[in-house]
Amino acid sequence: MPVDRLSALLLAHVKGLEEAGTAKGNETVVVGVRPPSGDRGPRFLLRGEGDKEFIRMNSNSYLGMGLRPEVIEAEEHATRAFGAGPGAVRFISGSYEAHLTLEAKLAEFHGRPAAMIFSSAYAAIVSTITPLVTPETVLVSDELNHNSIINAMKLSRPAGKSIYAHNDLDALDRGLEEWKGKAKRAIVVTDGIFSMRGDHAPVDKIMEICVRHDADYEENVVLVVDDSHGVGSFGRTGRGTEEYTGSAPVDVLVGTLGKAFGVNGGYVTADEATIRFLRESSQMYIYSNPITVGEAAAALRSLEIVDSPEGEALLVRLRSLTKRFEDGLARVGIETIPGEHPVVPMMIRDTQGTRDLVSYLYDNGVLVTGLAYPVVPRGDEEIRTQVNADHTESDIDHVLKLLESYQGSR
Repeated sequence: MPVDRLSALLLAHVKGLEEAGTAKGNETVVVGVRPPSGDRGPRFLLRGEGDKEFIRMNSNSYLGMGLRPEVIEAEEHATRAFGAGPGAVRFISGSYEAHLTLEAKLAEFHGRPAAMIFSSAYAAIVSTITPLVTPETVLVSDELNHNSIINAMKLSRPAGKSIYAHNDLDALDRGLEEWKGKAKRAIVVTDGIFSMRGDHAPVDKIMEICVRHDADYEENVVLVVDDSHGVGSFGRTGRGTEEYTGSAPVDVLVGTLGKAFGVNGGYVTADEATIRFLRESSQMYIYSNPITVGEAAAALRSLEIVDSPEGEALLVRLRSLTKRFEDGLARVGIETIPGEHPVVPMMIRDTQGTRDLVSYLYDNGVLVTGLAYPVVPRGDEEIRTQVNADHTESDIDHVLKLLESYQGSR
């Protein structure tokens, strides 16, 4: 049956996004990777660009783990031994020893009793929040939380929602006070690192507010933190925003294997009762395949590196490169939001200006990501750059020289 009328509506919608400058556009296609050489980090080759090399400054692989030979070798060895796919969802036939070992090591890394892995961090946060919400639950959420959290809240059926201004602790406190006596359970949810800005939640202070209100809720105030951009890349030993802020362990911590650990998949870690409950009630855990055995083995090897003196040295290097880039942006007159996290936003605050600079950098062999409404609020249009530990000082300086030239030509 033809769907000509629907197709016309869908194409018109996409055309409207393109005209407004908010369409994502065509994706770049990587066709090759050239390893680091001398004072140059890895370079990427793209379809249609021939031998032109690109510095990738839009990758979440903060420690460069995805290209490390020992991580690749771990994945290849496990894949040869167990095959390319898990075969089924875990409760049928898809659970392997590598999955269990990885879960135990993640729990140990975060100082928790238990952990469970998901096919992605998006699946992890959605399938953590929705089962924990009842008709007598209030959800309390930072306004700049990730799309995955927003959609998890849409899928839930809470008694109510309280959205507080970004990192506004007084507003968070008022939200919990307002729902006292109206809801049995309160779930406070926040990103650890806010991925579009690179700033962090004051998790230590949020935890204190939750503890202060806990007695007012029959089924507790539960703090859920999605620290997908923080784990592995933030804090002295890579344990994320908890470590950086000196917070007591939050009730439920969600992380990812697909960013600083350089592989694929997501996870949640908490007490034994919560993890047992989630294994029985998380839809995207029960009905979706897990990550492959090869991915689990690679993630385990990456975790071992992070949790070692070598990992701490990588984190020192990452912080140094991040500061070098931030200081350079200040010199050339580009606004940013300073901080230790390797997400470094260039705040252009204009959609067309953002597109122009993205295009200029692409033409000069630098991959970055422009963000406009509705991904970010109007007036916060930006270019998100992401420093990786396998960048070099020369790479950073090269990008800064390009930006200086661009600023001088305006």
